[in-house]
Amino acid sequence: MPDSVNIGKTQGTVGTMAVRANLIHTPRRGAIEAIADALIVVSAGTIDRVVAPATADHADLALAFAETGRLLTCSPHAVLLPGLVDLHVHAPQFPQLGTALDLPLDRWLQEHTFPLEARYADLAFAEATYSELVATLLANGTTTALYFATIHLPATQRLAEICLRQGQRALIGRVAMDHPAQCPDLYRDPSAAIAADETRRFIGFVRTMAGNGHRLIHPVITPRFIPACTDELLAALGALAGETSCHVQTHCSEGDWEHGHVHARCGCSDTTALDRFGLLGRRTILAHGNFIDSADMDLIAARGAGIAHCPLSNAYLADAVFPLRAALDRGVHVGIGTDIAGGPSASVLENARHAVTVSRMLEDGVNPDVPRAARGSPSSRIDFREAFYLATAGGGIALDLPIGVFAPGYQFDALLIDPATPASNLRIGLAAKPDDALQRIVYTAQRADISEVWVAGMRVAGVSDHRG
Repeated sequence: MPDSVNIGKTQGTVGTMAVRANLIHTPRRGAIEAIADALIVVSAGTIDRVVAPATADHADLALAFAETGRLLTCSPHAVLLPGLVDLHVHAPQFPQLGTALDLPLDRWLQEHTFPLEARYADLAFAEATYSELVATLLANGTTTALYFATIHLPATQRLAEICLRQGQRALIGRVAMDHPAQCPDLYRDPSAAIAADETRRFIGFVRTMAGNGHRLIHPVITPRFIPACTDELLAALGALAGETSCHVQTHCSEGDWEHGHVHARCGCSDTTALDRFGLLGRRTILAHGNFIDSADMDLIAARGAGIAHCPLSNAYLADAVFPLRAALDRGVHVGIGTDIAGGPSASVLENARHAVTVSRMLEDGVNPDVPRAARGSPSSRIDFREAFYLATAGGGIALDLPIGVFAPGYQFDALLIDPATPASNLRIGLAAKPDDALQRIVYTAQRADISEVWVAGMRVAGVSDHRG
């Protein structure tokens, strides 16, 4: 176990610290880099150096930091990983996690989700729910989360305050949805003007929030999806995106209904329509994208936007498998999303392993009545290396943030996987090769195996907390 809890601050002042650990990360898609007994030098939450044992000053640096009480030494049996990045979380849906997934998406939204989200007019309810959600995600190793909130400005502001208080790197959007034909009366913006104005106010709130000087929390422009928004609102939010350079998030071609609705209404795909409204840019994250075609992929790649791949929720509510490998091969930025609560798991690792599973199902095909040669979609699979990359570095690239890799200039967001934690089922093996260690972690690690979590060099969760 570590012998210190904070590595970014000491005695109330920002200082330089060091972490000594066995690390594994995937700095490039498909490439594993492992350094045993690495020394990571961190200053004010940012990585200055990653020093391998063979480096000439490794021993001297370790000794110097130890003598001044600024060395955190992790268990020799544990593995340090970059923090996990969740590109799609519906924060208000946390109370319904794991329920109503037998329903089609339209009924799931109208009968369960919209009535639940309407409850966030109650700030006390929002405080209790969001506090539990953020603690749970941190305990699962999610150091960065991209959140949809609700249409309620005070509750969305409270989510930002809770993420800052608990130390999670968070990108948060006040949801905009004003279309009277698609949104229920109990849960809808009164007008496009009000939705755009409150989005602007939320951006200002986050950017001036006390304690957020290092930009741990980011505002996000968040049209729910094209069917829920009028053209007036989409155009206003696109203009706001151009003015503020904020991140943008929305749903895109998630299921047959949405995909068909947008084609009928706009005469083009979700991707093209979003681009016409000014909502497709370098800091745009499109959730799902199951029905995008090659032209959509090329446009997304050209704009530098990213896709939140949500393999679990796609199986329950989209009835389709995202063509992940095709998107990656066309240069699209992709990360992993849990899609709480359409996805019934708060674990990015679990969704990463499902990304491997569904990619193989897409490649191999699933209908035994179809001849083997015609059953699947060739060259669709990914492996555990790519899945972990998506859950870490890939998510950071999609968000255009320096996270997900242990390298100079990146944030020290990390989690420690320790098979010695209570209730662990993980068996890494003392002499496991890096490939073996990482695939065992990707395929079998659970929340119980995560002994410590840090964001920007500060300890934010661990097995001793019993939080969440």
